[in-house]
Amino acid sequence: ELRLGLVQLLSLLLQRCGASVTPYLSDVIRILQATLLDHYAEVRRESCRCAVACTQAMPEHFHMQSESLIKPLMQTISHQHYRVRVDVIQATGAVIQFGNGKSVDDVLSHLAQRLFDEIPKVRHAVTTVIGEWLLHLRDRYSYFHKLIPLLLGSFTDEIPENTKLAWTYWEKIGLQWEKENEEDLKDKMDFSVPPSHYPKGVTRPGLGCRELVSRNLSKILPGLCHDITDWVESTRIKASQLLYTLLLHAEDHITQHMELLLRTLYQACLDEEGNVVKNCVKAAELIGTFVSPKVSLRLITSAFGKTPKPSCIMVLTAVIRGSPKEILQPHLTDLGNTLSQAGVCQRSEEVFYMEQLLCCVQALIEVCREDCKEISLQLMKVLVTIMAIPCSQHLKEKVEETMSSLAEVQQLDSFLYLYKQHIIQLMEWVSVSCDGWTCYSPEVLQLDVIATHSGPVIGEALNDFILVLKTCLQPNKDPQMRLKLFTVLSELLQKASETINSQGLFPSYLETVIKDILAPNLQWHAGRTAAAIRTTAVSCLWALIHCEMLSPKEILKVKDGLMPQIIAAMDEDSKITRLMACRIVGVLLEVCGRQFDEDKLTNTYTEVLKRLDDASCDVRLAAAHTLTNWFKGLKDSDVKSAMESHVEFLYQELLIHLDDPDQNTQNAVLEVLKEGSVLYPELLVREIEGVVHKHQTPVYCNQLLQHIQSAKESA
Repeated sequence: ELRLGLVQLLSLLLQRCGASVTPYLSDVIRILQATLLDHYAEVRRESCRCAVACTQAMPEHFHMQSESLIKPLMQTISHQHYRVRVDVIQATGAVIQFGNGKSVDDVLSHLAQRLFDEIPKVRHAVTTVIGEWLLHLRDRYSYFHKLIPLLLGSFTDEIPENTKLAWTYWEKIGLQWEKENEEDLKDKMDFSVPPSHYPKGVTRPGLGCRELVSRNLSKILPGLCHDITDWVESTRIKASQLLYTLLLHAEDHITQHMELLLRTLYQACLDEEGNVVKNCVKAAELIGTFVSPKVSLRLITSAFGKTPKPSCIMVLTAVIRGSPKEILQPHLTDLGNTLSQAGVCQRSEEVFYMEQLLCCVQALIEVCREDCKEISLQLMKVLVTIMAIPCSQHLKEKVEETMSSLAEVQQLDSFLYLYKQHIIQLMEWVSVSCDGWTCYSPEVLQLDVIATHSGPVIGEALNDFILVLKTCLQPNKDPQMRLKLFTVLSELLQKASETINSQGLFPSYLETVIKDILAPNLQWHAGRTAAAIRTTAVSCLWALIHCEMLSPKEILKVKDGLMPQIIAAMDEDSKITRLMACRIVGVLLEVCGRQFDEDKLTNTYTEVLKRLDDASCDVRLAAAHTLTNWFKGLKDSDVKSAMESHVEFLYQELLIHLDDPDQNTQNAVLEVLKEGSVLYPELLVREIEGVVHKHQTPVYCNQLLQHIQSAKESA
């Protein structure tokens, strides 16, 4: 309290005596050097007020001693009491205002740190001091490049009062600079035309403000770009906010700093902090607004020639969003070609990269609207590639929406019409290197998307599609790739009328599909992948038969080539393969069983009969139905008489299977025997009578005997 009273007395002396204290300036400074570091906070606050009074009492002499107060003031500027910090900042402002301007460099870093202070009043004090210096400091022209960033940094203060204060000061500073440099600015003041394209909802700064920033930008940017990549998060956020403000003022003067800016934005847009990315994207949009696309797009797309990062795409997207439609139009073709290059759209399977690529396409469509018609094919290539990436399946809906938007700006009803418009070019694009495809080739996934996503449109490009399948589905090609393509074909065949046969042209390719594609892949090869390929090939064949695309006439043409492989497929490890093979054999017997010779009939029933011992009930049922067709075919066959011993053997085996644990199988076997009883009824009766006493369910044998008796009576 005593020391506080003494400092208060010193303040009173300075206020009352004014310049009379000048002889004692050195003593006053020595006192303040000590009291500014006093342990008692109130003494420090009073010392700050005393320092201000000292500057006002002897302004003409104070500058000789002012530097002596800078060190104790800076030692106190981070005091734990916010009121002390406020008083120190105000005192620092006065000491430098009336003292030696060279001390600005010593205090700037400390004041910049106070802009991050948690207390709004402290930030308010910093804004006031910097504003006053920019207006009244004698050497302010030498320090514009150091002071302007601090004042503009307050534009994004979370407290509206501080933001308003910064803007008020900045407008005054701009007007004052205009008056002081009226001769230099005369032409710009008289003849400058406001830009036709300007960010919506943003007030354009005055000429003086814009010129101040433009003329000092080269000195400000290097340090600012360094701060945007600082390790402290709050510094990066503040720097990114300031970058936007500076670019808004610099307008077309940004052009000469593009390389530095882009390098910084590429790095900053990968920041983990969302606010940094958001501010940098806004800054990049200003590049689109103010910089000619001839310059900005050339520099950005040249970065794609190296290893394009997601941030490169992000910056390009922002530049597109900020650009006016009419200025972008001449560069659309180059943009479309760049984005659709394999080195860009297929560079990475990273989800974030694909998201940015999609955003870029969306930005082009939103900004350029109907002009996108000239790059519609290139954009479709990009969208197909995004949809083809396995890890970006969650983007599928967004891609479809983007395709719909692209169709809408071209006045098409849906994205299917886009496929219709480009299907031939897309198939040519994807199939260029099909002879060298492996399971890792992105073109395999792209073909999958084009074939399955284009719906009925794929039916218009059958020639190209079948040619690709024929080339890629040869047994010497990559097994995993063949498996993938067979899966695509199987999926299409399940809805053939809505996909590959939408134009009714698929039947003309059936012979190629069966002989050149399916038959070679039904050959047995060791390994799980080979087995999976045989399964999908059998599935495709069954789909062809099941949807009745393979007519009886076609079946007759291909039966000789297919029958051995299908018979072999009934012995596969896969239940699905065995099941479908049984069904296919059943259809072949139904269509052309009468034309089978003795060897084929014998070989067929022998393999089908084995399936009645299958572990799967479904396979046993399918085998039973197949044997029914075998008997029907034999009934009208020329080799019926030669097959009597085989029929007898079949009767014996089928009677055993009447005791199958599954009732449905029992009923199916009963129906087979009923169908077969027409051939040699007496023989069957003798077989039944010989085993009826051994059966667990003799009721089936009795039903069979009754059926044979009824058939005799009917005859």
